[in-house]
Amino acid sequence: MAGWSREAEALLRERFGRDNILALATVENGRPQVRYVNAYYENGAFYAITHGLSNKMRQLRENPEAALAGEWFTAHGRGEDLGYFGRAENAELAARLRTAFAAWIDNGHNDFSDENTRILRIRLTDGVLFSHGTRYELDFGASSGSAVTTGTSSRSVRK
Repeated sequence: MAGWSREAEALLRERFGRDNILALATVENGRPQVRYVNAYYENGAFYAITHGLSNKMRQLRENPEAALAGEWFTAHGRGEDLGYFGRAENAELAARLRTAFAAWIDNGHNDFSDENTRILRIRLTDGVLFSHGTRYELDFGASSGSAVTTGTSSRSVRK
C-alpha cells in the first residue's frame, strides 16, 4: 500500500476507531431511510450493536446497500448481520465493541440475553474522507479491507 494509502487508513482509525455517532442510510421501497447509530471502525468496516428485528436490519436483509456519513466522511457499503452478540464466533469482536462502547454499553439499553441483540457490520466499498484540506477518494474493494486512496487533492476545504 502506498504511503498516502496508509495515511488515509490511519486517519480512519484515528477518527473512527472508537465510539462515533454516524448517520446510517438504508433503502426501503426505493426511498432512503436514515438514522443515527453508534459505530466503531476497524479494517474497512463499521460495526454497530442493534436489534435484529429493527427496521434497519429488515431493510438491510431486503437490500444490503447502505451509506454512512460522519465527521468529514461519507461512504457506501453493504450491511451484514454477524449474528447474536453473545455467539462464540463473535467473542473477540464483541470484546472490542464492549471496549469501544464502554461509556454506554451496559446502561440497560441492550439485552445481551436476547439473541436478537446483533452485531451489524457495514463493509465499506468506497468513500470520501477529508482531512486538513486533503480529499481522499477511498476504494475499499482493492485490498483486504483497508482503505486504498485512489486519488487525492490538496485543494482547500473549509471547515
